Amino acid sequence: MKSLLILLLLLSASVEASEIKPFRTDGCSVFPDGTLEKQELWFDCCQAHDYAYWKGGTYTQRELADQELKKCVTQTGTEEVALLMLLGVRVGGTPFLPTPFRWGYGWPYLRGYKALTNEERDAIERAERSN
Repeated sequence: MKSLLILLLLLSASVEASEIKPFRTDGCSVFPDGTLEKQELWFDCCQAHDYAYWKGGTYTQRELADQELKKCVTQTGTEEVALLMLLGVRVGGTPFLPTPFRWGYGWPYLRGYKALTNEERDAIERAERSN
């Protein structure tokens, strides 16, 4: 029983980690960063979206980040692409898949949806300063 309790404490500590990996972006992940003519047309939109996903947070924050991505891509004149991207991130960005582009990917896997703690905000600030 004691070893089970220790194991559970270790597992919860990894999910509640207060250190975040350095921010990295791969642009639009498994989607092109732009068109053949303008190869980085949406890259800035995707980079901002990746930053929000790196930090993670609540379900509502994820919805807002996804809507901001759609708005940004729509402003490039490609509304159909924006809708396709929105569908992709809503399906593929869940924090419950072990992907490198999931919601909250800067934190250990299985953080899920929850508000950032003060300790986590401090870790984000430290990571930003070191970049």
